[in-house]
Amino acid sequence: MAIHPEHELHARRRGRNLGLGLVLGAFAALIFGLSVVKISYLQEGRLPAAEAGP
Repeated sequence: MAIHPEHELHARRRGRNLGLGLVLGAFAALIFGLSVVKISYLQEGRLPAAEAGP
């Protein structure tokens, strides 16, 4: 069986998917980092719990 070369459409789609995956990963890392900072501030008593919000 012969191996067919990849079509241009698939290469472009893979590039877009990779870019979108990186953007979503960066967004998740940002949210995680903000959550860690918020929790650490609450544990140290720097922010009153009423100001922290839900």
